[in-house]
Amino acid sequence: MQAIQIMSALAQASRLRVYEILVDSLPEGLTAGEISKAVGMSPNGMTPHYAVLTAAGLISAEKRGRHVIYRAQTKPVEQLSAFLADAVERGRATER
Repeated sequence: MQAIQIMSALAQASRLRVYEILVDSLPEGLTAGEISKAVGMSPNGMTPHYAVLTAAGLISAEKRGRHVIYRAQTKPVEQLSAFLADAVERGRATER
């Protein structure tokens, strides 16, 4: 798991919004145009955000004809959540 990369990717408001939109659209996913319209940014302005989210393993892209379909990948966030929950539990145990 890449905890720092995942948290860093989601720490930016536009990327967090993209991820939320894509989670809501599972399992179908959305085209780049649909995402940029939902976020209110130009398609070209979204490209760096897709790159960061992809590098963190948070989204995947599938070419379909002339379109690219993006989908959220939830496993990295599940792993991060488990890691953080475990850390909290260990911390609570030391406070007792």
